[in-house]
Order: sequence, then structure tokens, then C-alpha cells
Amino acid sequence: MSLHQSPQHRSATCIGFISIFLWGTLALFTKMTGGNIPPFQLMSMCFGLAFLLMACRWWKQRTTGLRYLRQPPLAWILGVGGYFGYHLCYFLAMGLAPAVEVSLLAYLWPLLIVLMASFLPGEILLARHLVGALLALIGCWLLIGKGATGFAWEYLPGYLLALACAIIWSSYSVASRLVKQVTTDAVGWFCAVTAILALLCHLLWEATVWPNSVWEWAGVVGLGLGPVGIAFFTWDYGIKHGNIQLLGVLAYAAPLISTILLVTTNLAEASWSLVLACLTIVGGSLIAGWKSRPKGRLSMDSAVTANQ
Repeated sequence: MSLHQSPQHRSATCIGFISIFLWGTLALFTKMTGGNIPPFQLMSMCFGLAFLLMACRWWKQRTTGLRYLRQPPLAWILGVGGYFGYHLCYFLAMGLAPAVEVSLLAYLWPLLIVLMASFLPGEILLARHLVGALLALIGCWLLIGKGATGFAWEYLPGYLLALACAIIWSSYSVASRLVKQVTTDAVGWFCAVTAILALLCHLLWEATVWPNSVWEWAGVVGLGLGPVGIAFFTWDYGIKHGNIQLLGVLAYAAPLISTILLVTTNLAEASWSLVLACLTIVGGSLIAGWKSRPKGRLSMDSAVTANQ
């Protein structure tokens, strides 16, 4: 956590949390689409909508947005590599290994953010950051681990791709601090390129299936405007200007929000594992966000000393 937190820093953290809430709606909107749309086609449609959403912002600003195309190469590599690279590895992993195990491995990215962010200028790793992240990870696994059959060597390629998902998204999130001067408006163009790359994958590997009802179209639009649209814009701002380690821990609230939404809409059943997951995720977030004077650096010994 940064040694000094300005009102802008706290505000950026709150803006970043909007992304986590929106990612919690991902399962609900995905169910609304009916599950028949091929993944790369859906990805292209959603990222295309995200670009149109940012284009509306440019239109209100009375600009074409073309000036946001001029960005450092690193910003383009991180943006397109993060968005397209993560989803590419995720979809490929889903085809090579059981979905539950893939999700368990892919959701290591918040923990990796907490660990990797400690190497950024002005950031430190305290014991409470690590304890909070691990506790929230346990809660996350309680939610999405139901139905797991155990890891098997035959699915190793899928597992490695799932781990690549975690590494790609955490690396993108942390390294974005290195290009914090790049405005969030540029994310619109990253989404446009991602949509084009996804369309190419769709044309190569999939057959086109269009939504066949207003309800399914509403799910696609909901995905494009929320979890894929606004969420990526607010995440970009949050990780660049907010408390990135706390956001990493709070990210484990996304599957919790998702499950609660499915329960309240009668698309899933409540269970004791949901209650326990809620307690562990909230508890981990509270531990990680507990305010104290940090005195240690990376090592756990000094971090524990700082908490005493």
C-alpha cells in the first residue's frame, strides 16, 4: 500500500472497485445470452460495444478520439496483450481442461497482483496484504471449487494456459502503473483492436450463432456495457491511480457478487459454502485494508514487525 493516500488516491480505489462489482455481473449476463454464442464471437461483440461506449464519450467531447491512438508501444502491448491475451488463453484452457479447475487456477491473478505490486515504486508488501489475499482466495475457491474432480496430468496444457491467464492479467494490471500517464480514453482503442483479433479467431475457428431473442441480445449488450465495457475503463483508472494491492484483494469479491446475484434471481441455490465464502472474502478484504503505519519492506519478517 502506498505510504501516503491522497483523496484522489482513495477516490481512484473506489472507482477501481466499480470494475469488481461489474465483473460480478458477468455470470448473470452470460446466462442471459443463452450460452449458444461461440466465445470468440461473443468476445468480439462485447469488446466492439465497449469501443462504441468510449466513442460516445469522444462524441460528447466533440472529438474523433484519433488523438488517443498515439500511445507508447508499451501501453499498446499491455492493453491489447492483457485484454486479448487473457481471453485467448482462457478460452483455449476451457477447451483443454475441466472448467472448474481452469477457473480455480485463473483466479490466482488477484493474489499475484498483491505480490507483484510490492515491487512498484511507493508500494510495500505487509503481512496483512498477504494474509488478506490468501483468506479471500480460500473464499473464492469455496465458491467456484464445487464439482472439482482434482487435477490430472492429462489436462496439463489446459492448466498451464489457465495459469497463463492469471499471469497475463496480473502483469497487465501491475505494469500499467508504468504507463500511468496514458489516459483511460486510450482503452477504447485497445478494446477495438481486441474486438478485431477476436473476430479473426471467430472466423477461423467458429461458426456464427446470433442471439435469437430480445433477452439474449440484452445479455450481450449488458456484457458489452458493463463487465467488458465500463469495467475495463474503471479498472484502468483504479490500478493506475489507486491502491492496487487492496484492489487485488477486493477482486475476490467478484465471484461472491456473482453467486449472490444468481441466488437472488433464482438461477442458483443458497448454501452454507456461500455463507462461509462471504465471511472469508469480506474478512480477507478487511484485513488487507486495515489502516496502520507500514514500516517494513518486502520480506515477511519485516512485514510482521511493521504490524506489531
